[in-house]
Amino acid sequence: MNGADVLAEVLLANDVTVCFANPGTSEMHFVAALDRKPELRCVLGLSEGVVTGAADGYARMTGRPAATLLHTGPGLANGLANLHNARRARTPMINIVGDHASYHLPLDAPLTTDIEGLAAPMSNWVRRVNGSLDVGPTAEAVYRASLSPPGVATMILPADAAWGEVATPSPSRKISIDAPRAPDPQTVRAVASAIRANPGRVAMVVGGTAARADALTIAGRIAIACDVRLFNEVLVAHTQRGLGRVAPVRIPYPIDLALEVLKDVDLLVLVGAPEPVAFFAYPGKPGRLVRDGCTVLTLAKHGEDLKGALEALHDELGVKRTQSLQLITPNGNEGYPVAQLTDDAVAVIVAHKIPENAVICEEAITSGRRFFALSAFAAPHDFISPTGGSIGDGIPLATGAAIGCPDRKVINLQADGSAMYTVQGLWTQAREHLDVTTIIFSNRTYAILHAEMRNVGVASIGTNAQRMLDLDNPPIDWVSLARGLGVEAAVATTCETFSTLLDAALSRHGPFLIEARV
Repeated sequence: MNGADVLAEVLLANDVTVCFANPGTSEMHFVAALDRKPELRCVLGLSEGVVTGAADGYARMTGRPAATLLHTGPGLANGLANLHNARRARTPMINIVGDHASYHLPLDAPLTTDIEGLAAPMSNWVRRVNGSLDVGPTAEAVYRASLSPPGVATMILPADAAWGEVATPSPSRKISIDAPRAPDPQTVRAVASAIRANPGRVAMVVGGTAARADALTIAGRIAIACDVRLFNEVLVAHTQRGLGRVAPVRIPYPIDLALEVLKDVDLLVLVGAPEPVAFFAYPGKPGRLVRDGCTVLTLAKHGEDLKGALEALHDELGVKRTQSLQLITPNGNEGYPVAQLTDDAVAVIVAHKIPENAVICEEAITSGRRFFALSAFAAPHDFISPTGGSIGDGIPLATGAAIGCPDRKVINLQADGSAMYTVQGLWTQAREHLDVTTIIFSNRTYAILHAEMRNVGVASIGTNAQRMLDLDNPPIDWVSLARGLGVEAAVATTCETFSTLLDAALSRHGPFLIEARV
């Protein structure tokens, strides 16, 4: 055996069964080792942003880390934007970054880079393998680091460590991961006391596993019994929504709307979520979204038992297990749209047609803002979205989610500008025959940047600015792009055509793209 074989065996022993890859010369020995381990599924991405984003989507939906295989520093750098999103989502991920043989590094060959320096800002843990005998211990450590607590962990694998022989390798073993930390009783009592002291002026923000259906049921009982408003984070990593479930309100992205939503909150309780803040500084506007004088308390943070903390708070507040819940029921007020297709019409039609147990991956940016509220009235489903503000994650997230959940329909609501960052992911969907329906909001502009120009006080946009914000000269032909990458596609300009195409896409297995010209 060589070091690469040892690495593959450690991954498999710990149920890491998928490797999203874009390898190069320095990774060929690990590629050969993967060839000897067919039970470790290899998925090729044509750009590293697809690789890292897909690993993120897979891990969010399975709770298990996938591995990525990246080629030296430049390959890692190409994937950093979606590693940033994964880090913000607190996603378990194992990055394997190949490097030159250790004795070749002093020669400063063209691909020589500071891999540690590149990896550190987007990783919770980084370590370089020190020879073939160190591959096994480092592989075990990177697995443990990816789950303790969940986050991005990166190991750097020099080529000579991969090809170096390991004469008597230790048998691979299952690594035990500590259970999440139990809730602190003193903290629970303090939060309960504060809630009682601020009747009608309390809000709670849930993130991480606190945004899953079982934990939301507990949070929902607290909300009804104690008059607490329930919120999701602005950017949602993973939540479960739909009919019969508790549906928190998402804090709006636009700063003025967010300030308005939180203006009368005297106590903000955080459960697995950070304090919400404005995405950017705006002239004359605050950075914090809660008003001055609002008390912010953390019930439990990432790495702790979030559901257990909610249960402890529930009991401390004396909420009854029989407390009625404000569950979502069908909404008869939203009429079915007809005629000209708009972004709102797409959101309404999709919300009507979501299959039960589907996975919704939303990177629609401006065009999809109404969808989250509408989705509360849809069939029960999982919802994931990019969490770090770095665009180009939607297609990769959907790709990884489909590999992690092969028996579930994945629907990707995708803005056209951000889709162009990682359009190569469609090829991976075609190659792996993934059950993903991609809906492109083809408004042919960076609509969010038009809004941001107004937010920073620019009243009118001239020719130069317009050329930086619009995508209509020439227009992007999404049907041709998709077909060129192996994905069947069609265009819709009316609500009726879009509805028919969506029915067809949802009734079949495999990738399909709808260009919704709005």
